[in-house]
Amino acid sequence: MQRFEDLLKAVNELHTDFEKFYVKGQAAAGTRARKGLSDLRRLAQEVRKEIQMVKADRKGQKQ
Repeated sequence: MQRFEDLLKAVNELHTDFEKFYVKGQAAAGTRARKGLSDLRRLAQEVRKEIQMVKADRKGQKQ
């Protein structure tokens, strides 16, 4: 469950920058939000690969 917690942490860290960009109009916060989303995408892709590997291992053990 550590990977899920990592994803949640990444999303929660973006909250402040989104608020600063959309509510307060700070352009730099928009840049940070975009970078954070890019990092989140990368992390999500890593988790997807890990899930696929675990599924393949479990499938291999059943046979």
